[in-house]
Amino acid sequence: MARDPSVRSGADLFEVRFESIGGLGAHVAGKIVAGAAVLRMNMNGSHFSSYGSEKKGSVVRSFIRLAPADSAIRTSAPIEEPDVVVVFHAGLLAHPATLSGLRAGGTLIFAGNEGDLPEGLERAPGTAKVFRVDAQKIAFEEKSRENAVLIGALAEAVPELDRQSVLDALTATFAGKSDAVVDSNTRAFNRGADELEAVAGIGRQDGDVPTMQSHPAWGYRSAPIGGVLPTPGNTAHNDLHTSRTGWMPILERDKCIDCGMCDMVCPDLCLVWSTHVDADGNPGVKLDGIDYQYCKGCMRCVETCSTGAMIREAEEPGKADELRVPLFPGLATAAGGKHA
Repeated sequence: MARDPSVRSGADLFEVRFESIGGLGAHVAGKIVAGAAVLRMNMNGSHFSSYGSEKKGSVVRSFIRLAPADSAIRTSAPIEEPDVVVVFHAGLLAHPATLSGLRAGGTLIFAGNEGDLPEGLERAPGTAKVFRVDAQKIAFEEKSRENAVLIGALAEAVPELDRQSVLDALTATFAGKSDAVVDSNTRAFNRGADELEAVAGIGRQDGDVPTMQSHPAWGYRSAPIGGVLPTPGNTAHNDLHTSRTGWMPILERDKCIDCGMCDMVCPDLCLVWSTHVDADGNPGVKLDGIDYQYCKGCMRCVETCSTGAMIREAEEPGKADELRVPLFPGLATAAGGKHA
C-alpha cells in the first residue's frame, strides 16, 4: 500500500480522535503520532488529551490536529468532527459519544476480536472506512501494549501518515529502555498494520455522524423540577464493564476459603455472597462469584487473595456473561440479564 505523507488536498486540518479508557495508552499514542508528523513528516501539529482526576479505568480522549507546514493551527478546542476515530476498547462503541461527529468520508478503527461486531458500529457513516484489529491478542502475544498495535493500524489505514515515520517515532520513544522493549513494540506495530481487517457494510448513518453537544445537558435554568439526575452514575443500573482493560478476575471456587479479604479491598463491591447455616447450626457466608457489571478490573482481589482462588485471565467475548453472578437477580431479569 503506497504511502503519501502529505496532508490531503484542499483541507487545512486533518483531525484524529482517540477514544479510550485510562490504562490502554491513548495519551502516549497521541504524543507519538503527533510527534512523528511534526518532526518527521514536515507537518504542523498539536496534541492534547482529556480525562478526569482518576485516569485509570475512566474515559480518555486524545486529540491530534495536523496541517501542512504552511498552515497554522490556531485552535486548541476538543475535536468534535474528526476525520479519524480510533476506539481502543470495543465496549465504548455502545455510547453514542464515541463516534460523535465522524465525517461521512472518514475512517473508524476499533480494537476487537476476530469476527467481532460490537454494538454501536451501525452509528458509523455508511460511506466511512471501518477497520478492525485484535489489539489485545497481538499485544499479549508480542509482550507489548494495545497502543503500539493501534498506532500501527492507524499508520497503515490513513494515507496522510507515513508508516515508517510513525514507526521511527515509536522506536525513538522507547530507545532509552531495553532492546527487548523496542523489539516487542516494533513487532506489535507491524502486526497492527499488517493484520488490519476492513469491515464492509456495517455503518447505517447517512452523511456525517451528528455532533453531540459539548455543553452540559442540564443547567440551573434547564434542570428538571427537583434537580432530577436523568443519568445517575452510582446506582444499581451502573455498568463498569468498559473500565476493564481486557483482563478480568476469575473465581476458582474450590480454592476459596471465604475469608473475605477480597471483599475488603474491592472498591466497587462487586463480589456476591450468600448466607448459610453449617451442620452445627452456626451461621456462615460463602463467596458465590463476581458480578462483572460492576467490576472495573482493578485486580485488587487477585493481588490480595492468599489461596490463589482469584486469578487474572484475558477477557474474551461472552466470558463475563457466562461467569457473572448477579448482585441483584431481579434487576438482571428485568433488564434481560445483559450487563457485562
